[in-house]
Amino acid sequence: MSSISIATAAEVIDLLRDDLSAIEREFAVQSESSVQVITDIATYLMAGGGKRIRPLLLLLAAKALGSSSDSRIRLGAVVEMLHTATLVHDDIIDEADTRRGRPSSNTTWGNSKCVLAGDWLYMQAFRTALEERNFRVLDLLISLTQQMVEGELLQMQKLGHLINEEEYFDLIYRKTACLFKVSMQLGAAIGDGAAADAISAQDQPMGEYGRNLGLAFQIVDDVLDLTAAEDVLGKPVASDLREGKATLAVIHALERGTGAEREAIRTVLADRNFARVPHSQILEILHRYGSLDYAMDTACAYAEAARLSIAELPASDAKRALLWVPGFVTSRDR
Repeated sequence: MSSISIATAAEVIDLLRDDLSAIEREFAVQSESSVQVITDIATYLMAGGGKRIRPLLLLLAAKALGSSSDSRIRLGAVVEMLHTATLVHDDIIDEADTRRGRPSSNTTWGNSKCVLAGDWLYMQAFRTALEERNFRVLDLLISLTQQMVEGELLQMQKLGHLINEEEYFDLIYRKTACLFKVSMQLGAAIGDGAAADAISAQDQPMGEYGRNLGLAFQIVDDVLDLTAAEDVLGKPVASDLREGKATLAVIHALERGTGAEREAIRTVLADRNFARVPHSQILEILHRYGSLDYAMDTACAYAEAARLSIAELPASDAKRALLWVPGFVTSRDR
C-alpha cells in the first residue's frame, strides 16, 4: 500500500466541485425532451440529490491518469443518467412509495409514464456517449446495461427464496458494482492522447477498484436497510425483507440459526411483510449471530481491497481522493 496520505472530505469536494457542477448542468441539458413529462420526471429525479458517487469515480479515475478531456463531463452525465434510469425502473418493480425521503417518481406520475421515461433516459445516455466516437466506451456501456438488466431479472426470480452468498454476490455485482466498475473504466478510457496499451494497462486496476468499492457500497446499503432509522434512510426500513430479498446478514444468520430462527426468517421472506414475525425479532436473530457485524466486516474488507488495487498508481490528489472514498462508503448512515 502506498504511504501517501488519504484526502479529507473537504479536499475531495474542492478537487471536484467545478466538474461535478458541470456534470449536473450537462445532465440537465441532456435530459431535456420535447415531451414535457420526460423533462419533468428527469428534473424531479435530479432535484432528489444523491451522492453522485458514480460520476465522482469517473472524474477521479480520469484525473488520476492525467486526463483533462471534456469527455469526463459528458460521460459523467452518462453514468448518472444510467443510474437514474435504473432507480426509476427499480421503484416500479419494487412498488416503492418513497425515494430519498420524497415520493417516488412512479407515485407521482404513475408506472406507465415512468417506465417509458426510464427507457428514454437509457437511450439518451447512449446517444450522448455516441458523441465520443469511442468503441471502447460503447462496449463498456452495452455490457454494463446487459449485466444490470440480467441482475434485475435474476433478483426477481429469487424473490421470496433463500439464496447463498455466491448468488448474493453475483446479484449485487450485476445490480450495483458493475456500474462502479464501468465508471472507473470509462475514466481510464478517455486519456488525452494516451496510447491504447497505456489505457489497457490501467483498465484492470481501475476496474478492480470500482468492483470492490461497489460491492462494499451495496453491502453497506443492505445493512442500513435493516438497521437505519426511516427518517435518516429516506424510505421504509427493512424494505429488502418486505420485498422478499435475502441480503448478506440474513444469509449469514440463516446458515447459523436454529430451526425456529430459520423458519422465522423464511416466513418474512415468503410473506413479504412482518405480520407474523416482527422486524424486531429478525433483528434479534441477526444480532445473536453477529450477522450485521459480519456483513459490515465484509464490506470493510472489500473497501480495503479497493484501496489496495490502486497501490501502483502514481501519487496525486486524485489518488488521495480515491483512497478516501472507501472510508466514506463504509461509514455513511444513509
